[in-house]
Amino acid sequence: MNIFLTGATGFIGRALVLRLKQDGHQLTAFVRDEKSARLSLGPECSFFNMNESDSALSKVLAESDAVINLAGEPLLGKRWDEKRLESIRKSRIDLTRRLVDAMTLETAPSVFVSASAVGIYGDGGDAILTEESESGTDFLATLCRDWEFEAIRARDKGVRVIRIRTGVVLGRGGGALEQMLTPFKFGVGGPIGTGNQYVPWIHIEDLVDLVVAGLEKPTMSGAFNATAPLPVPFREFATALGKQLNRPAFLPVPEFAVKLLFGDASVVLLQGQRAIPAHAQKMGFTFQYATLESALKDLL
Repeated sequence: MNIFLTGATGFIGRALVLRLKQDGHQLTAFVRDEKSARLSLGPECSFFNMNESDSALSKVLAESDAVINLAGEPLLGKRWDEKRLESIRKSRIDLTRRLVDAMTLETAPSVFVSASAVGIYGDGGDAILTEESESGTDFLATLCRDWEFEAIRARDKGVRVIRIRTGVVLGRGGGALEQMLTPFKFGVGGPIGTGNQYVPWIHIEDLVDLVVAGLEKPTMSGAFNATAPLPVPFREFATALGKQLNRPAFLPVPEFAVKLLFGDASVVLLQGQRAIPAHAQKMGFTFQYATLESALKDLL
């Protein structure tokens, strides 16, 4: 396949690019800095500068069999203010709208795999959440809902659309796990807030496999929770991580400290979703890492 990707140099994107190259696909990455992207992704990829015209984008999409849209600014790292919130929305919603607008009915790609997140459900508490569950009403839920709306518009151009609602992606060299390791290695790790919020985790290899399945199986469409079958409360997650590292995991980070440090962005850490991959399982998708213990053992 000729595949066009956004977010190719990110944590998930790099793992996906490696897999797609191994599978023999031809890749074009949508990038801001071609020189930097080439160092990250290798010379086998082609590159399309994000500042190119919409007509140029339409041309490259017309030559693509599939589009994978992973781009989006990180939710954590900076405190949320109006400018930051607008930047987060634009990096997801505006880009997705631009991609769909650039697709033409006559030459549209056959499949559009567009990222979303389980944050679409809001703070789910203990409720089991499937792809059929209602969306929430907070900023993250509204962000994901609007993001998905732009992706769904591609169906009007005859494109098969898959929305990948990612959870907490566990992998080497980046992502949530990389950020958690330092305090745990020093013996000061533990749950965040109450520790009762569910962590809808997934091993990065399973996430990549799910995206690839979406490309290859014409029967796959709609929303997919990209989460392992067994989400766990943060307290259990911290215990499992400490056990794998042979370190204690009993020092919680109080909720007030998280809010003091991150401000409104703290909801990313304090809210949870007990999301399960009902749609993927119904389609017969098999997880290599169905339990947290197996995922952490592989990664650590």
